[in-house]
Amino acid sequence: MDSASVLAARLRPTLSLELKPRPRVEYLNALVFRPIAHLVVLALYRTRVSPHAVVLANSLVGLAGAAAIFAGQDILAAVGLQAKTVLDNADGQLARARHEETLTGRFLDSELDLLVNAAVFAGLGWRAGAPWLAFAAFLTLTFTLSLDFAAEQGYRAARGEPFRPEPDSTRENQALVKALRGAYRAVFQPQENLIACFDQWRMRRGRAMSQAARLAYFDGFTHGVLANMGLTTQLAAIGVCLALGAPLAALWLMLAQWPLLALLQVRRETLSRRVAWLEAHTPTGGAI
Repeated sequence: MDSASVLAARLRPTLSLELKPRPRVEYLNALVFRPIAHLVVLALYRTRVSPHAVVLANSLVGLAGAAAIFAGQDILAAVGLQAKTVLDNADGQLARARHEETLTGRFLDSELDLLVNAAVFAGLGWRAGAPWLAFAAFLTLTFTLSLDFAAEQGYRAARGEPFRPEPDSTRENQALVKALRGAYRAVFQPQENLIACFDQWRMRRGRAMSQAARLAYFDGFTHGVLANMGLTTQLAAIGVCLALGAPLAALWLMLAQWPLLALLQVRRETLSRRVAWLEAHTPTGGAI
């Protein structure tokens, strides 16, 4: 047995902890990028490279990919964005495998992802000569990722499951945590609050506030679809468009998500209202 196999065998019980538990998986991530990231974790596990360093590395690779878009190096950009995804997986896996999850890492990861996404869409807008279309596409991606986050949060809350408990931050730099938390709240919190308020309004409008109706509204299918519109899949789609020499197509692909999001919303409202109607008109309630 070679040394790599011996190391993998010894670390397997620890590395089994590296996967982030989610009710639904992003299939492209689970089948392609996560296994590759696992190899990175194996390589880094016994080194002094911290998960925070991997976060910074994946952001630098992503920014390099964005620079390649500006430079017209589409194949290089496409490869760079996929390498960014591998490292983006590896930082969290490494932190969980070593029991080194931190609030600093969580906030830094989200905020640097936003920075990279903005740079990528700026490059796409520059190349396509469509800056406003690129801005709309960037907002669409950001909104879709927030919907995915809110869908998982609602799915877990409706079933009484905990949602991503915060790691112990007592040993972290509190000034840095406070600054990163403030930036997160300023950028992401308004959108997350808007989505939560919208969900509450639609459920009240449909008189679907019972437990059964909440389960129908925050259903597994909706969460599964949104999970598979996650950042891994989105960057892969952009990479395909770049490899084909079609940066403009990447922008329209983002905007084409709106009809799907609308259909998902109609479906979940229809399901929750159906449950509410059954509860009101059948002696045994609205179980479906």
